[in-house]
Amino acid sequence: MDSAIQPLIDKLVDWYVELIALLPNILIAIIVIALTLYASKYVQQGVKVAMDRVSQYRHVNNLAVSLSRVAVLLIGLFIALTVVGLGTVVATLLAGAGIIGLAIGFAFQDVAANFISGVLLAIRRPFREGEIISSNGYEGTVREVNLRSTHLNTFQGQIVVIPNKEVLQAPLINYSRTGSRRIDLACGVAYGDNLERARELAVETIEEVPFREDGTGVDLYYNGFGDSSIDFVIRFWVPFNRQVDFLRAQSESIMRLKRAFDESGITIPFPIRTLDFGVVGGERLADALPPEFFNRTGDRSTPNPKDP
Repeated sequence: MDSAIQPLIDKLVDWYVELIALLPNILIAIIVIALTLYASKYVQQGVKVAMDRVSQYRHVNNLAVSLSRVAVLLIGLFIALTVVGLGTVVATLLAGAGIIGLAIGFAFQDVAANFISGVLLAIRRPFREGEIISSNGYEGTVREVNLRSTHLNTFQGQIVVIPNKEVLQAPLINYSRTGSRRIDLACGVAYGDNLERARELAVETIEEVPFREDGTGVDLYYNGFGDSSIDFVIRFWVPFNRQVDFLRAQSESIMRLKRAFDESGITIPFPIRTLDFGVVGGERLADALPPEFFNRTGDRSTPNPKDP
């Protein structure tokens, strides 16, 4: 019986001796973990302050704060395990984490791409919540930006969800960043009108628009000979915070320009079409119609009243 128990006793004694030998290392590991817990709070606060300065997206900020705390705790845990002689365990855990991360990356490529794009959008800040943007063929006000997608409120009242990867890769227009927007108003005047007078009157009229941005001028350029008019474009700037600012100024300028032209006798002509008859054109309508269409006198200038 003693011979069977003695190996067990010897093994326990060896463990006891090894434990006594490891007590200093265990104490150091406990101190490392305690210091890590203490340091993680300060690192978390520092990361939060830094992220609040570079990003206004709370989702990204909270994620960065959480990741920083976890990273510090993991570093402290690995150091503590190494101190007590479990370095092999640390290497195994790191290798396993790398393999798992690689597998997850391949399985969720789109999710990872949108996630990374969300982080880049938070750092680069091409737009903020409440600004008006155009992206991937959609225009609207930015409602929310999270780690996966950007949400827009369109001007028609719908909500559009665009993946962050598409927002980051596609061209993007931010209408609100400068605080102003230019209106390009196209119009035309008749060929018989005085172009200098039309230009002066148009510029004076637009300068009186109440919604125009102070300190900016009004430009008018003739840009082509149209079918029935000489075309021009008149350009001016308006303060822009909402879409209604642009639409209101554009509508008011159209009404004022039309009224000023009417009062001054300047014509905004309707489209005019000239009809040619015959195979090669240049033939009058009277010559193209059959004789039965006219009265019995054969006068082609007078149509037969019985004909429709």
